[in-house]
Amino acid sequence: MSADLILTKLLMLPGIILGLSFHEFAHAWVSDKLGDPTPRRQGRVTINPLAHIDWIGFLALLLVGFGWGKPVQIDPSYYKNKRRDEFLVSIAGVTMNLILAIIISIPAKLMIKTFTAGASDLMYNVYLILFYAVTINLVLMIFNLIPCPPLDGWGIITQLFGLDKYDWWYKVYQYGTWILLALIVTNLTDRIITPLVTMMINLIF
Repeated sequence: MSADLILTKLLMLPGIILGLSFHEFAHAWVSDKLGDPTPRRQGRVTINPLAHIDWIGFLALLLVGFGWGKPVQIDPSYYKNKRRDEFLVSIAGVTMNLILAIIISIPAKLMIKTFTAGASDLMYNVYLILFYAVTINLVLMIFNLIPCPPLDGWGIITQLFGLDKYDWWYKVYQYGTWILLALIVTNLTDRIITPLVTMMINLIF
């Protein structure tokens, strides 16, 4: 691995840790606010990365460009409106990633304006940390919106359209991880994620 590639991976680390931690925290926080004590009992209503990092998902995001955190366990029996509240919990993580991407892009764009007369290596690396953080949060958002279990997108469309009333839903859910792996291996996820992230980066910057 070249020195430049190692530096790039190091500059990506803050964005990966931030994106994964806040994504899972959002799921836990919303479920907690909706009356489910499960995430709080399991210590998930926190932004501490150690509570949320799945090390395989962390390495996958670092090495291949997409990954995941440790899934937040919930108990929908505590919800007052099961369908609505499960939808809110499902969409919380990707919403958090979008919010983070927008917020982090603000100082990144301000830094771009200061580069007209050149920038030191330190300043440029700080900018890259911010840029990678924006990109990673967008990748996490779009990847998790893919409507395939166990991703958030599956939970979102399930609650939007009441899909769990159909028998085939359980079969797809049962084999969801294998379906997702097939999508990754055949590069279909990259074909979905890359153009959408590029489009959103262009919109944001």
